Amino acid sequence: MMTEHVWRYTLLGTIFTLLALAIVGQMVRIQLNPEQVAYFKERRTLNEGGYHTIYPARGLIYDRYGNVLAGNTKVYEVGVELAWVENPHTISLALNVVLGLDYKQVLQAVSQEPSANAVYVVLSNFVPQDKIDKLESYRKEIEQTYQRSRDKDRPSLEGLVYVPHLMRSYPEKDRASNVLGFVTMEGKGNFGVEAKLDRELAGSPMNVWIPRDPNLVGQIQDIPEGASLILTIDRNIQKAMEDLIDNAVDSNGADSGTIVVIDPKTGEILAMATTPRLNLNEYWRYSDVFKGNTPFNRAVSGTYEPGSVYKILTMASALDKGVVKPETEFIDTGQFEIGGTFIYNWNRGAWGPQNMTGCLQHSLNVCLAWVASQLGAKDFYEYMRAFGIGHLTGVDMEGEMPGRLKSPGDADWYDADLGTNAFGQGVAATPLQMAVASAAIANEGKLMAPHIIRSIVTKGQQFDNQPRVVGLPISAKTAKTLTDMLAISLEEEASDALVEGYRVAGKTGTAEIPTPFGYSSNVTNASFVGWGPVDDPRFLVYIWLEKPTSSPWGSVVASPVFRQAVEQLVVLLQIPPDDVRMKLTQH
Repeated sequence: MMTEHVWRYTLLGTIFTLLALAIVGQMVRIQLNPEQVAYFKERRTLNEGGYHTIYPARGLIYDRYGNVLAGNTKVYEVGVELAWVENPHTISLALNVVLGLDYKQVLQAVSQEPSANAVYVVLSNFVPQDKIDKLESYRKEIEQTYQRSRDKDRPSLEGLVYVPHLMRSYPEKDRASNVLGFVTMEGKGNFGVEAKLDRELAGSPMNVWIPRDPNLVGQIQDIPEGASLILTIDRNIQKAMEDLIDNAVDSNGADSGTIVVIDPKTGEILAMATTPRLNLNEYWRYSDVFKGNTPFNRAVSGTYEPGSVYKILTMASALDKGVVKPETEFIDTGQFEIGGTFIYNWNRGAWGPQNMTGCLQHSLNVCLAWVASQLGAKDFYEYMRAFGIGHLTGVDMEGEMPGRLKSPGDADWYDADLGTNAFGQGVAATPLQMAVASAAIANEGKLMAPHIIRSIVTKGQQFDNQPRVVGLPISAKTAKTLTDMLAISLEEEASDALVEGYRVAGKTGTAEIPTPFGYSSNVTNASFVGWGPVDDPRFLVYIWLEKPTSSPWGSVVASPVFRQAVEQLVVLLQIPPDDVRMKLTQH
């Protein structure tokens, strides 16, 4: 009996020993086989979690007083965990009804077996909260109806998951849209400050390990948000200028309009209103709004020949050089020859004896061409470059164009260009360039760097953009003299630009538009530049109306727009009338 038991025990011991050796051998084989090691590591990784690229929240954009111009809203990625799916038909039908997805495509995606390469499938993205609420309501309805059913084919949304993330949103819709630009669903900034500071706003994405165990959520690394921007834009002034330019375009039958408002002492852009504008929440309509070669923001990328507003730069240069004085007399015979070309006035008339203030008041091309000839080509173009014409202003926005200033030595420059450039013909500039150059006259000859970003807030710190002087094209004395001349010229002609209670300086501009066959007198660009109050300038306004049909003259269509702009600015900037301010300073 004992022998029989020993034999059985020996046999069992031998079997278990062989099994143990087989297991140990298999373990050794697996550990020495790179493919097997990689396989089991992959399976462990799938069970424990995985690496995911996490994109930080995009920084917000505010106006100068903290009003949100660009923010973020929560949306969802809708997908399925394949291992959890119970009824692919229910999921496919629900997403077809609620999200409008193709039933067959969804069914094919959610019916596949889970594998190492297919654990989770994305079905839709950027789904708003209200759609998620509908899906959740449907889920609860199903659960309540079929909670006691044991039918394996019962309706179920098990496996359907929602992953929240942020999408760019613009609460003001199209307000300041030309300044802001937009962000696509891929997270890329386009145009404006969204593109110029895309990297700073977006922050730095990080590859982060995300555990599947909810108890380990606290181990997930915090991702710093992108930098936020505080703009120099005043939301209320921006709205007022947008409404004003919209009305001006409509009432004058113009193709487009632009208004730039700058603080001449700091270079801060208080408003930049152009047409057309885009509801940034519907950025995919871009090509419908900006047809053909229409610039996204004419203020920085819409180059044009500014015409007579340019005369203030010519006069400023001549006064500063000392070749003319305000009282210098010029006999206007109605024409002036320069470089073999005759220059004529806007009405082809002769205006007789005029001083320099009269030349500006009556906007005499002949007189300004003569002034430029007294200055000489070398000095004239040096002054223009000092004013920043033909160069980028360096404003912190995407898409700025430099314009074009021909000068001696260029293959297409001729002696006659000195005469025509003197009154803004043959010069290509943007409204912002002209506004910045003109602001130097309002600011005692100091050319300020224009900027639209007031501060950057990142990692708990705020970095302010300080005002910066980038040039001194003319002296303070010249700037004051020319400002007085321009104020007098407006007052003596009883201009529509005058504002009751406030003394302002300014100049109209009417520019014929060049064609392949010369200049057309039928269509024009109408402009106005002005600033005030003249004794202590708080604002400079530059206006451009493209191809107005109500009248070709800047004095008719652009001057009233300036007056209306100033009437709103003095209220929004809380600037008392001149007589009140004088009394306050005396006390």
